[in-house]
Amino acid sequence: MQKNSNKLWLILGAFLASPVICPAFAQNSSGGGSGWFVPKSSQPSPAVSAPSHSAPPHAQNRSRVVPSQRSAPLSIANTQGAAQENPDGQQGAPPVLPLPVVPTPTPIAKGAPPPAPVIGAISVPEVMKQSTAALQADKILSARRAKLIQFSRQQQAAMRNEEQSLRQQARKMTSAQLQVSVRKLQEREAKIDQDLRNRNRIIQEAAQVAFGQIQRELELIIRLVAESHSMNVVLHREQTVLSIRELDISSEVATKLNATLPSVFVPDENVDPEVLAKSGAMPTTEHPENAVEKPVAAPAKKSETAPKAGDTKK
Repeated sequence: MQKNSNKLWLILGAFLASPVICPAFAQNSSGGGSGWFVPKSSQPSPAVSAPSHSAPPHAQNRSRVVPSQRSAPLSIANTQGAAQENPDGQQGAPPVLPLPVVPTPTPIAKGAPPPAPVIGAISVPEVMKQSTAALQADKILSARRAKLIQFSRQQQAAMRNEEQSLRQQARKMTSAQLQVSVRKLQEREAKIDQDLRNRNRIIQEAAQVAFGQIQRELELIIRLVAESHSMNVVLHREQTVLSIRELDISSEVATKLNATLPSVFVPDENVDPEVLAKSGAMPTTEHPENAVEKPVAAPAKKSETAPKAGDTKK
């Protein structure tokens, strides 16, 4: 029983130790093939870059207990020319396999060259540090994570006390009574485990809702700022070896982001984002096109014609 309990709390500590990673930049933009280079992930600490969330050291040391749920993709390069392994473990010569003929592509007519690149640079982590919306969401979610960790520790201490009490009473119990008590304790452990996992999921999904708003808005603003400077390529500043300050649009993007999106919607602590999505109260990730406001047309400039020489006011 002690072994099962330790295993349980190792698992709980593992998923509590993992910070809620900002989904906003955990993957490439799925936006519609415009050819723009949009923000990608800066590696977790945690988000792009929302201020980092660190878990207690004991929880970090146990974070390796939970295996990754994503299987590594099969690499074609690794499967080409792989040597055949003999039953005794030794590698032999690669097998001779069929090599079907592939068609030769037809020539392509020469077209117009692309326009000359006009390059800009941006530091998304720097923008996120200046974003009032990102700081607001991070503060709320950090408090919820700390509260969940504290609740987990309280439950762990309570379970240890019950286990110790059961050991002391075990000598006075019959075998059947002891089995019933152990089963009840295990059921309670499983219930606590499920509750903690569910509450942790709600926090993670709330972070996806919050930082997803920043991601979508940031992509639109980067496009607008780049177009205002006639830029057709925007690179991550951290990936450039050398660039001049005049190419950096980070501050301009951060200013525009704070003016357009000073805060974000964060689901309430006791609201399950999945249940909220099913309520129909707002657009969902199932139809992301409904979550973008229609663009506002720029005001037309009034044309002022200078009076001709000789014209006089009557």
